[in-house]
Amino acid sequence: MPLETFSCIVFQCQRTVRNDLRLYLLLLGNYICQYCSRFVFLFKASRVMVASRNYADFANEATFEIKPCDLHRLEEGPPTTAVLTREEGLHYYKTMQTIRRMELKSDQLYKQKIIRGFCHLYDGQEACCVGLEVAIKPTDHVITAYRAHGFTYARGVPVREILAELTGRKGGCVKGKGGSMHMYTKNFYGGNGIVGAQVPLGAGIALACKYFGKNEVCLTLYGDGAANQGQIFETYNMAALWKLPCIFICENNRYGMGTSVERAAASTDYYKRGDFIPGLRVDGMDVLCVREAAKFAAEYCRAGKGPIVMELQTYRYHGHSMSDPGISYRTREEIQEVRSKSDPITLLKDRMINNNLASVEELKEIDVAVRKEIEEAAQFATTDPEPPLEELGNHIYFNEPPFEVRGPNQWIKYKSLSHS
Repeated sequence: MPLETFSCIVFQCQRTVRNDLRLYLLLLGNYICQYCSRFVFLFKASRVMVASRNYADFANEATFEIKPCDLHRLEEGPPTTAVLTREEGLHYYKTMQTIRRMELKSDQLYKQKIIRGFCHLYDGQEACCVGLEVAIKPTDHVITAYRAHGFTYARGVPVREILAELTGRKGGCVKGKGGSMHMYTKNFYGGNGIVGAQVPLGAGIALACKYFGKNEVCLTLYGDGAANQGQIFETYNMAALWKLPCIFICENNRYGMGTSVERAAASTDYYKRGDFIPGLRVDGMDVLCVREAAKFAAEYCRAGKGPIVMELQTYRYHGHSMSDPGISYRTREEIQEVRSKSDPITLLKDRMINNNLASVEELKEIDVAVRKEIEEAAQFATTDPEPPLEELGNHIYFNEPPFEVRGPNQWIKYKSLSHS
């Protein structure tokens, strides 16, 4: 075959292939456009459908099976079903999400060295403080240990005041002088830095409730790391003798600092530690379990039956404090497993969506609003001024006349005011 003829045939083949390829690509592009147009139409239609949903489309309430509590010296315990209204669910979700985001922002500010000193974060345990708070009255009392940010928010302190307290600013909830472990508000007594020391104080608050004839209770919280302390057992004894309206609550997050409960306690049945005091062991990762158990315990105390012990089985995602990476005594896989199977926010979210109490889009809107609130609070906490030195001696006493406080030496005096 002549070379010219062969070259002509090759050229014709190449042109045919190119034409076929162009046709193929044209058909494929047309198909993709049609598919995408349908997808966009369906997406827009679904958005319109979601946007057009009104409150009448949602259920007002739903009933859920919850994990039964383990009981000690009780013939019957809290109910094993719980009713959740749509309004309650949205409130619980937003509160827990706010605490989670606030703690993650605290982590970030600490790593930027804007927050200094001790800082113990509460993420993972949100169902405990939220479930307890919604089960009691605003006039009831709460005292806890140093992992206190969640309780401070649940008791009504705004996020901006909590973050400003963490950064030591004048706009903090205790004027920037308390920091992470010492936050207070009405009927909330901290935030206490000495391990277990808040437990006798909680019994004292319960004694005051009984002495003044108020039908109020005191929630006295401590961790599994503090549960072996002698002062706690002494307090149990007094509270039982005097039938104080005190709910002793052990937040068992499985590790006291870096030591697992199995290595620290001969008996890990913390709800039985009161011996002669009745007790409950509760799923502390389920806000409904905590709520129902706390309602039961509060009614028990208000009935004049004396104290009761609650153990909340929970888990912290961060280390003991910000100086603890949290993975030298437990694995990343363990933390991830708890997150995937028992996260309190995810559990509530799934319940609400699956039972038509809320939509995915509605909860996403709450997430966006929470993030915005946290960012604004962080901006305030990093720009608000620090308290002036002359305020150092203020707020030693409540509602007392001004007096002088000696400084580092006898020539330095500070004026102490009850209000400022």
